[in-house]
Amino acid sequence: MVLAKVWKLKSHFVGFPKSSDFLLEEEELPAIKDGELLLEAEFLSVDPYMRPYSVMNMKEGDVMIGSQVAKVVESKVAEFHVGSFVVSHAGWRSHSISTGDSLQALPSTWPTELPRSLALGVLGMPGLTAYFGLLEICGPARGETLLVNAAAGAVGMLVGQIGKIKGCRVVGFAGSDPKVELLKELGFDSALNYRSVSSLDAALAQAAPGGYDCFFDNVGGDFLCAALPHMKHRGRVSVCGGISMYNDVTSQKLTFPQLTLIFKELKVEGFMVTRWQHRRDEGIAALAAWVKEGKLQYRETVTEGFSAMPDAFMGLLRGDNVGKAVVRA
Repeated sequence: MVLAKVWKLKSHFVGFPKSSDFLLEEEELPAIKDGELLLEAEFLSVDPYMRPYSVMNMKEGDVMIGSQVAKVVESKVAEFHVGSFVVSHAGWRSHSISTGDSLQALPSTWPTELPRSLALGVLGMPGLTAYFGLLEICGPARGETLLVNAAAGAVGMLVGQIGKIKGCRVVGFAGSDPKVELLKELGFDSALNYRSVSSLDAALAQAAPGGYDCFFDNVGGDFLCAALPHMKHRGRVSVCGGISMYNDVTSQKLTFPQLTLIFKELKVEGFMVTRWQHRRDEGIAALAAWVKEGKLQYRETVTEGFSAMPDAFMGLLRGDNVGKAVVRA
C-alpha cells in the first residue's frame, strides 16, 4: 500500500480563493495490477485556467486538477520503465496509479542541464500555448508590432520572445517594475507597468503610435477593451486568458468597442491549446531548439513542498510569480 496525499476542492471559490477552500487528505492506493503503473509527483503545475475551470467543471470534494512531472516508481506496463519520467494529468496528487493512457513520456535524451520542470513550462503546455496561439492565430510577420499583456507570466514572456524571433517589434505590459525590467532583459522593445500608468489608453498609444498588428491577450476585461481601438486595420487578436476577471463575484460591466471590430475588420479568436495536440511534437521541437540556441529564455517560480500547493496557486492569481509557477513535491 502507498499513502498518497491529495488536495481537494473543499468549497467553491467565492471571489479570491482562500486557504479554507482547500482540503488535504490522505488516500491508500492499492497494489498496482497488470497494465498499471505507480507514479510519484516530482513537480506540479499551478495555472490560471484552474480558477475558471473549478467553477465550470468541478464539484466540492473533487481533486484539484492539473499536470505534473512524475517518476515511474513501479510499472506493469511495458512502455514505461521504473525510474523514467512522464507528464501526467493526475491533478494535485503526490502519488497516482495510471494505465499509461494520456501520459507523455519525457525522452531519455532529456538534456541534463535543463530541469524536468520545463516539461510543465517552456517545453510543455505554456510553451505550446504561446507557440501555436501566436503563430497560428496572429500569424506575425517581420516588421509588425505585437502587444502582449501579463507579459512576465509563463505564456506572455514566451509570446514576446517568439515575436522577436519572428522579427516583430514587441510591447509588453506587466504588473510591477521588476517585471518590467525583466521584459527589457528579455528583449522586449517597450515594457510598461500597467499599475503605474495614469492612463492605459495613453500608454498604449505612446508605446506604439502607429498601432498594433497583433495582440496576445492574457488579461481580458478593461485591458482588452482599451487595446482594441489601438489595433491596425485587419489586426489579429489571440484571446488566451482573462485573469483580470477570474475572481470577480459579479460580472464586469464593460463598454465593448463593437464598431471598432467592424470598421477595423479585426480578427478576434479565442483558443484552447489542445486544438494542436496532434502537432505537440512539432511545437516542442521548435521551442527546445530556440532554448538551446539561447533565443528563448525562461523563468520559473518554484515553491517547495506539496503542502504549499494552495499557497502557490493563490500566489499565481495575485501575480506573485515570474514566469512559470511550479511546486516541487
